[in-house]
Amino acid sequence: MKNHITNAISDFFFEYETPRQVLVRNRRVGVVCRVIQLGVLAYIIGWVFIYEKGYQSTDTAVSSVFTKMKGVGYTIVNGDERVWDVADYVFPSQGDSSFVVMTNYIITEGQTMGKCPELRGKNNCSSDADCEGGNLKRTGHGQMTGVCVNTTKTCEVLAWCPVEDDHKIPDPPLLMSAENYTLFIKNSVTFPLFGVTRSNLVEGIDAGYISKCYHDPENAPLCPIFRLGDIVKQSGFNFETIAKVGGAIGIVVDWTCNFDVAVKHCKPKYHFHGLYGNPAETDKARASVGYNFRYAKHYFEDKLQKRTLLKVFGIRLDIIVQSLARKFDIIPTLTAIGSGVGIFGVATVVCDLVLLYLLPKREFYKNMKFKYTDSHAQDPDSEAGSIETDVTKK
Repeated sequence: MKNHITNAISDFFFEYETPRQVLVRNRRVGVVCRVIQLGVLAYIIGWVFIYEKGYQSTDTAVSSVFTKMKGVGYTIVNGDERVWDVADYVFPSQGDSSFVVMTNYIITEGQTMGKCPELRGKNNCSSDADCEGGNLKRTGHGQMTGVCVNTTKTCEVLAWCPVEDDHKIPDPPLLMSAENYTLFIKNSVTFPLFGVTRSNLVEGIDAGYISKCYHDPENAPLCPIFRLGDIVKQSGFNFETIAKVGGAIGIVVDWTCNFDVAVKHCKPKYHFHGLYGNPAETDKARASVGYNFRYAKHYFEDKLQKRTLLKVFGIRLDIIVQSLARKFDIIPTLTAIGSGVGIFGVATVVCDLVLLYLLPKREFYKNMKFKYTDSHAQDPDSEAGSIETDVTKK
């Protein structure tokens, strides 16, 4: 018993086992094997290393965005001239990465809290019985008083009076001059894994350059000053159409960087996408086309609270930072190589299936590949405990 244990331990430490291989001279199987191996090699080199860059580690950026609009608009409505600056047409106030630029509006001035008739089509009535006092209608402007106004045939409401009439949207848009407004984008990104911080004000973008440049995909791709009209055009919209009813545009700042080369080559690219609106002008009958909201300015006149209500139609701009940085790393490189070597085993599996199950001489190849043993009931201490029979000798 002691000798058996000693021999087992000795065999475990001092013997090496290796699988037996059979060299098969068959052209079809050889071609299949080499084609599969070449395909695996092309996949590893072309897809894993060149396209997917499996030899590099990756990181995404932590970013911040600051914006500033500039430009002045002019309108004349019913003989009333007005100049609009950034404090009037940008919502919310300057600096956010998502904001609205007003391009059209419906204004209702001098509203006071009181009782007045609803608009036609909102709460129509023929008698007071049709106007339930204290009732609120979702699409109405206030709380019904229970009175039907004969002159308008609508219910009287307690609301800000006179109520807003937004049935007719100004066409052409009142602030077509918004096409020449400019947007300044200041973006900073940090890649924590690589300890790299970059700004879209890259090398060569100084105060002198910014003061006279406008972004152009071909001639000035790094200029951070954008004309609103150019943004709308590159996103696929028609400016007059989107300015009339509003819409949404996404500005993507793309940081795709390879830190295996100098950091100075890490520069942003800008892309523009129409997110919501009517760029093709084919869905005029669709409900809720465009983008709008209401904004009120409150004031006191002779100790009476009043407000000016604006229904704002505008272009919503969403600035989205997209980032991916890469750099050589030995760990993903070895992982990619190891997985590639493992995939080479596919060739062996396929060729074995062809040999053992598809070829006419499959029985012959089975006998060459496998070695069978016959077990006999003998003394377990005898070295002849098993008799090995080589079927290939039959």
